[in-house]
Amino acid sequence: MEHQDTIAQEQWQSFREEDIFRELKTSAKGLSQDEAKNRIAFYGENKLPESKKVSLLQIILHQLLNPLIFILVAAAVASVAIGEGKDAIFIFLVIFINSALGTYQEFNAEKSASSLQKLMKIKARVRRDSKETELPSEQLVPGDVVLLESGMKVPADMRLLEVSELEVDESFLTGESIAAKKQVAILKESLGVAERTNMAFAGATVMKGRGVGIVVCTGIDTQVGKISQDVTESVSAKPPLVQRMEKFIKQISIFIIALSIILGIVLRMQGMDFTAIFFFVVALSVSAIPEGLPVALTVALSIATTRMAKRNVIVRKLTSVESLGSCTVIASDKTGTLTVNEQTAKIIQLPNNSQYTIEGQGYNGEGKVIDSQGKSIEVSENDAIAKIARIAVFANEGSLTKENEKWFYHGDAMDVALLGMSYKLGIDPEKWLTEEKPIGKIPYESERKFSASFCNENNSIFINMKGAVETILDFCTSVCLNGQIKEIDKNKILGDAEHLAKGGYRVLAFASGECKSYQKKEIYENDAIPALTFYGLVGFIDPLRHEAKISVEQCRGAGIKVIMITGDHPETAGTIARELGIADESTQVVTGQMFAQAGAYDSPAFEKLVASTAVFARVSPTQKLEIVDVLIRRGEFVAVTGDGVNDAPALKRANIGVAMGSGTDVAKEVGSMIVVDDNFSSIVAGVEEGRFAFDNVRKVIYLLIATGAGLIILILLSVLAGLPLPLLAVQLLWLNLVTNGIQDVALAFEGGEQGAMKRPPRKPSEKIFNTLMINQTIVSGATMGFITFGLWYYLNTYTQMDETYARNLILLLMVLMQNFHVFNARSERVSAFKVPLKKNIILAFGVLAAQGIHIISMQIPFMQNILRIEPVTYKEWLYVVALAIPMILVMEVFKYLRRKKT
Repeated sequence: MEHQDTIAQEQWQSFREEDIFRELKTSAKGLSQDEAKNRIAFYGENKLPESKKVSLLQIILHQLLNPLIFILVAAAVASVAIGEGKDAIFIFLVIFINSALGTYQEFNAEKSASSLQKLMKIKARVRRDSKETELPSEQLVPGDVVLLESGMKVPADMRLLEVSELEVDESFLTGESIAAKKQVAILKESLGVAERTNMAFAGATVMKGRGVGIVVCTGIDTQVGKISQDVTESVSAKPPLVQRMEKFIKQISIFIIALSIILGIVLRMQGMDFTAIFFFVVALSVSAIPEGLPVALTVALSIATTRMAKRNVIVRKLTSVESLGSCTVIASDKTGTLTVNEQTAKIIQLPNNSQYTIEGQGYNGEGKVIDSQGKSIEVSENDAIAKIARIAVFANEGSLTKENEKWFYHGDAMDVALLGMSYKLGIDPEKWLTEEKPIGKIPYESERKFSASFCNENNSIFINMKGAVETILDFCTSVCLNGQIKEIDKNKILGDAEHLAKGGYRVLAFASGECKSYQKKEIYENDAIPALTFYGLVGFIDPLRHEAKISVEQCRGAGIKVIMITGDHPETAGTIARELGIADESTQVVTGQMFAQAGAYDSPAFEKLVASTAVFARVSPTQKLEIVDVLIRRGEFVAVTGDGVNDAPALKRANIGVAMGSGTDVAKEVGSMIVVDDNFSSIVAGVEEGRFAFDNVRKVIYLLIATGAGLIILILLSVLAGLPLPLLAVQLLWLNLVTNGIQDVALAFEGGEQGAMKRPPRKPSEKIFNTLMINQTIVSGATMGFITFGLWYYLNTYTQMDETYARNLILLLMVLMQNFHVFNARSERVSAFKVPLKKNIILAFGVLAAQGIHIISMQIPFMQNILRIEPVTYKEWLYVVALAIPMILVMEVFKYLRRKKT
């Protein structure tokens, strides 16, 4: 598609109507059909480029292209080569289960740009050849004249030429919590998207009114098109677990290959034939490779996914489960996440400096209005408040009603909030409007910045008006002070309004006046409005979620920095951030304009701005993406929250993208997880569950690697001592896949340990095998290996026991040691005797099942034949149990010494 690069997008709002027609070679009558065809051939269809879809075969191949899978396949082929087909079946079964689970997860996640396409697939009312017609939006071209009305989707980026009470929901682009009120006045160049009030953008929804606009950008050149390009081009950061597992698998692969080569050379030098060496290498590989690890990890992460779902966090990508637990920065939006996304009237300020607090929050009438002493106020007790309430009800275009204990609302957020205030003052707005209907209304429009109604009061007609403070004051010549009409001090009122604004409030002014002469009109000009009396101010705020501040404090205790990135006003953003504890009085709010002046996002000035604050306001989607990119380059592990199309690039670029449940499909499909209730506290709960998940992954890995290390030590010592191999390959697989396999799955159900949110985040560079893991693996593996080798040496040297029966006892001892060791793995720090069994009752059943299955297999001829095992006496079983007990005692001493040291 050719790009519309003759006029920068940020300049269209500054053009006069005739200049737009001349530049786009069109008119108010619209394009001709022939010209439209020529332009669509030049510009291309008004749709977004479709990303290349990943096939099911590619997803399956992606699952198989894994170093651990390569080693497992090699071991399976080797098993077939030496005639151990049963071993190969076991291994291929593991590969199949793991790949099937991974393919299912990835197949569901591969949908990134489909909803961006849906935003553009809409119908549009267009003027062509002076006639109105309805066309698919794909056929629109620059220069088309489009008609908008309530309920429609905006089909392309448009410069508005006519508006009538037009309000458009652009929150998916701007992050603004209320609909944008549109106008046609010429604006200056280089404004942010939210400030281009004479334009409408593709994908936005018309909430109210009508409009006529001329298409200036289509397809990829629209604002949503640019975001689509950012989503397509941005590369998702790998989840931390994937990074750590890749390192771990690479290390274990190199270790196994190197060890096998070295020992193969040593054995050949000792005179062992090639067949025996090959058999040894296969046995060693089967011992060292934790064949059950892929399945165990999948189960551990799936359990964590279920637990997160119970805490309102839905995980879309399994490997992202523990990512939240690794994050060092949470970049949160404001509206709906830290706040409830419901404008609420919170304060009434009268000209005599008295203030009244409005309780409750949200679009309802629950609560009351109280004075500075906490006394409840009703309209009958205060004439000024009664007048403000009257203006709020009659100069109102919203509705708020209660039916069957539920509140229903419709209309402008501020109007609905005022009706809620009226209920709290003891007024039934519906009753008032039924008994006394306004005889005329002036609806709100962005150009006039006020709304008003005309009503009969005491045989006179009064106008009741509310709106922007500066606009209302222009009409006022007096003020109501303590029930008396006085000369107005406009500077004092402006100062009061500014003080409220700095407190994060949106402020409306209320005034009224008698109309000496009144004529009902369709349109009222400003000169028809009489001199007014000012009655007071009302401050509105989108209230904080009551649990958000606690959650931010939890993050601080967990070593996680919380930053706010919002499209809202800098003053509002700063106030909210300070209330939450994200920022303090000295924190600078960095705006999108400041970033634009700083230059490229990889410039030192840009990076310095990112590092200087925790609050960003009025930023564009691209700037949000660039902020995230800078944070990642600085070594942070970043979780980003978002709900709109504007958030999609940053969600995809982040280490972990967290979409809001009420957000757009685009955000949900790009994000790695979805917060169902849009609540910041749920994100923090997800962080905690992520840390629990990583702890459980470590426990499973520790259990499997420690038992593998014990087996390697057993085999190496046996070879060096000139003894036969103590276990056959099929017996090693039995240990890894069945007895230990049951236990590692049960261990994955382990409950979270206390203090997870008191620890700092793990460094992104930290390996799974840190110092603690290495030390405990060496101690436990050595304990297991030396005790089993001691028994093997004794049985081969000092008894005349048959080699097959001796292996039978060694296999039983290894099973019992695994049974004991799983309790060591329940905590890396706390004594096994102090971790309540009720936290994971499944583990108790898992241990009994593992031991029971092995004992039963010893009695069944079919299993005896496969595993080369046979029954043991009760006395022999007790002897072996006694040899396995040191497995837990040694690790208790290790934990005690470590706790004493730290």
